[in-house]
Amino acid sequence: MRMRAFLLSLSVLVIASFAVDPSAMQATRDIKVISSAGARAMADACTAWAVQNKQIVAMAILDWGGNLIESHAMEGAPMNAIDTALLKAKSALRWRRPTSETNKMVRSGENLAPTFMNDFPQPGALPIILNGQVIGAMGVSGADGEKCAQAAIDAVFKGQATSAAR
Repeated sequence: MRMRAFLLSLSVLVIASFAVDPSAMQATRDIKVISSAGARAMADACTAWAVQNKQIVAMAILDWGGNLIESHAMEGAPMNAIDTALLKAKSALRWRRPTSETNKMVRSGENLAPTFMNDFPQPGALPIILNGQVIGAMGVSGADGEKCAQAAIDAVFKGQATSAAR
């Protein structure tokens, strides 16, 4: 009987220690959003990088919720380039890492989930991380897509945003 009472009081103590204190709970949070002007500036910066490096690319820029806020294809980009850039951006956003990393995970067999979750784990897209918060992603189809996306992130966010959780 004493043992049962002890276990009951112990379980009440354990449950109470995991209870949420409503006064400490945060019901909302602030979310940074990439503006249309910011996304356009990223597209312009990526295009400038591509021209300087004699490459032709297409790109898609998503906000934190996966909504397309900017897309652009340079003259001469293949017909499927925008679609490919969008798929890459969605994959970078979902997995919160460069698609080159996701590609390596799939190819090594470490994680095959992206292959059956309708993702497109091909190199060319980066998440955009500001103050530890994923605020969007940029996918680039063609040539050195991740380098182009990184150049755009660096140009627009001036070193405040990263493309990998550190």
